[in-house]
Amino acid sequence: MPRQTSPLGFSFLAAFACLAVMQASAAERLPWPDKSGPTFNGHVAAEDAHGLPTVWDEATGRNVAWKVELEGQGHSTPVIGGGRLWFTAATPDGKKQYIYCIDAAGGKVLHHKLLFENEKPEPLGNVVNNYAAPSCVLEADAVYAHFGTYGTARLDPRTADVVWQRRDINCRHFRGPGSSPVLFEDLLILTYDGIDQQFLIALDKATGKTVWRTDRSTNFRDIGADGKPLAEGDFRKAYGTPSLVKVDGAWQLISVGSRAAFGYDARTGKEIWTVEHPDFNSSARPLFFRDTTILGTGSAAHLIAVKLGPSTRGNVTKTHVAWTRTRLNGKLPGPVLVGERIFQVTDGGVANCIEAATGKDLWSKRLGDKFVSTPIVANGLLYFCDEHGNTFVVKAADTFELVSRNVLTEGMRASPAAADGALYLRTFGNLYKIAEKAAH
Repeated sequence: MPRQTSPLGFSFLAAFACLAVMQASAAERLPWPDKSGPTFNGHVAAEDAHGLPTVWDEATGRNVAWKVELEGQGHSTPVIGGGRLWFTAATPDGKKQYIYCIDAAGGKVLHHKLLFENEKPEPLGNVVNNYAAPSCVLEADAVYAHFGTYGTARLDPRTADVVWQRRDINCRHFRGPGSSPVLFEDLLILTYDGIDQQFLIALDKATGKTVWRTDRSTNFRDIGADGKPLAEGDFRKAYGTPSLVKVDGAWQLISVGSRAAFGYDARTGKEIWTVEHPDFNSSARPLFFRDTTILGTGSAAHLIAVKLGPSTRGNVTKTHVAWTRTRLNGKLPGPVLVGERIFQVTDGGVANCIEAATGKDLWSKRLGDKFVSTPIVANGLLYFCDEHGNTFVVKAADTFELVSRNVLTEGMRASPAAADGALYLRTFGNLYKIAEKAAH
């Protein structure tokens, strides 16, 4: 993929790659250490994309290396390192929350460990989310599991023993947790956008102790006649996972919440800038193109491109928005960037390609009707997975071309993951390894 370098002299993808290398030891390769892959943008590394299948068939077993039945629910995306997959699961009532570790080669369950028990979990109030939605993050010597308000833990990846845990960082998610953790240098950064509190908090990843906490400064514009937030604060919640980028020589944490997005100093948590938007329930991870960050806003499904640079300070709503796109964007599925193009799918199944520089349409095509997961990119191809068990493989090009449509017996909300020429698909009740015979 071409490296996108801004006129300000920083390369977003190169910066991401450097950060990923910095956070993994030379002795341990981590093909998919984060829900969004090794460069945090859904792209499969070349060595892992080699031989990745575009066709499989569960009925005949073609390119289905193994299938493992899972207990409980969850749509956390597996993270992969050291030949192992890690992800979370929970009972439907949320009273028990687990971490899984599965051997990538043969599908053997190495660990299925109970991490947290909850006497009275808050009801979800919807049929989409569950109590194991946030994904883990992985380092050579640590796996970090996060369940939002219900708890966070660091585990030893060799034994699955708990190194530390925190259960005292809380908010009311109201519809369940969704934001995944982010690693930066010696920090584990967590996002809590509940109905009662909205904040980011950084923990010392070695000890779990709090290093900084920053509350959102958002004007939610939701106070009713009784002086209280409308709908108990339902319009204040969000599910986003931040992204990291180096701007003007310093690392910023870009985070989208309800009604506003922010740039924070990653080391201190200090707010640098904010841009207002009209939505809530944001979940898409920020992308970076040249000197802009591309933000998905959630409920009304807008995309906003915000210019980044030395002048991006304070409230930049009226000064630094390069373009806004108000139609045919995903609410839950996030976009991906390939070269100078953004590819995405709406929750209702319309895939589209737009110019990253302008937000203008190049093509749109209906794939299906129910999508939650974010696509991944490998070998110039996009992998879109839906809730019916379909994976649509589409060329990342300026004209639409469907390469294949592949069907499993149940659907998925977890995003795909890839490593060593194999695709890993977590459906509602199973985990699949999709691989050519040579990659088994």
